[in-house]
Formats: sequence, C-alpha cells, structure tokens
Amino acid sequence: MGAKAKKALKKNMKKISASAAAASSQLAVPKNTKPSADFLPLAGGPARKAPVTKPIESKATVLYIGRLPHGFYETEIEAFFTQFGTVKRVRVARNKKTGKSKHFGFIQFEDPEVAEIAAGAMNDYLLLEHMLQVRVIAPEDVKPNLWKGFKSQYKPVDWVQIERKQHNKERTLEEHRKMLNKVVKRDQKRRKRIEAAGIDYQCPELVGNTQPLPKKIKFSED
Repeated sequence: MGAKAKKALKKNMKKISASAAAASSQLAVPKNTKPSADFLPLAGGPARKAPVTKPIESKATVLYIGRLPHGFYETEIEAFFTQFGTVKRVRVARNKKTGKSKHFGFIQFEDPEVAEIAAGAMNDYLLLEHMLQVRVIAPEDVKPNLWKGFKSQYKPVDWVQIERKQHNKERTLEEHRKMLNKVVKRDQKRRKRIEAAGIDYQCPELVGNTQPLPKKIKFSED
C-alpha cells in the first residue's frame, strides 16, 4: 500500500469516527435536574411527590393481663413487671361479695415503649401453669373509672361471724315458734324419704318446745 492510499484510509477513518460521535450525542438522554415524581399528572400540570409519612408513635401505657393464676395479685404483679420499667398502677378485678380475684387485671407503665416491650415479652408466657394473655389497651379504650379505688385494700366479708350473729340473736316468741315449725317440717320430710327408701330406722324424737300455745279460755259472765 502506497503513501497516498494510507492518507486516504486515515481520512475515511476520521470521517467515520466523527459521524459515530454525532449519532451518539443525538441519542443521549438529557439529564433531569428535577427530582423524580411518584405521581405523574393525567392531563398537564406538574408532577407530584408522595408525602413523607412519619411512623405513628404509640402513647398507650395500660396493659390488660388475663388468666392470672391464684396467688398472683397486685403485690406480685408489680414486683414481677418492675423488671421492664417503672410501674405506676396495678389493679386486679375482684368479686364485690367475696373479694376473690376474677383472674384478670390491668397495669400501667410510665413509658409507652416499656409497655410495648412488656406486652410482647409476656403474652403467652407460662406462669404457674397459666398462659398469660397480655395486650396493650389503646388510650381511647381506657375507661375513666378503671383506676377508681385501686389503692384500697378489699376486706372480705366474714360470713361465719354474720351467720353466728344471726343464729344467736334474741328472738321473740313468735319468731321462735316459726323456727321450730321449720325444724319439725324438715324432720317429717326426712322421715318420709327414709320410709320411701325401705330403710327400717327409728328416727329420734325432737327435743324442744313444739307444742302450740294454749287456747284462750272464755269464762261465762254468770
């Protein structure tokens, strides 16, 4: 190949490279300086960006505790749940007559985050052969009278003392007669049940004044 041919080849190569560079510049996508939009307009108008939503912070501090075992009451609940954080109030639902636990209660923490952690850790927790049911109660679901009288200690009713006073109280003659009539009626029913069962048994007689009062005697005017 002569010198003239080489010069011609170089000129052709330069023309080809220049044309390729021009074509690539035409196909290049222009850079977009504006931020990308999440919502494109349907018909005209600027594109819109989706609003940034912040996570909702929970303000619930009250927990419901269900399936409480026997003996796990206010003092024990507060001592056990103190390991998670500061406990403000504890209440166990009790029967108004007997004062016995209804096996569910409520506890309130100072920090909402502590309440969430305690609920997640203690739900379905096996305690004294009972699976605890623990969940967070929303602030709008907390009743205003939930903590009414939670500090007061319930004194159970002494039914033995009440029955003793009822049994030993002073009765009038009419009240005593009514009580004896009830005793006699119960004894008669018991005797009939024994006879109906075919049992040969001689029931002892009741000891007491079961005789009616004597009738009033009317004297003649003569």
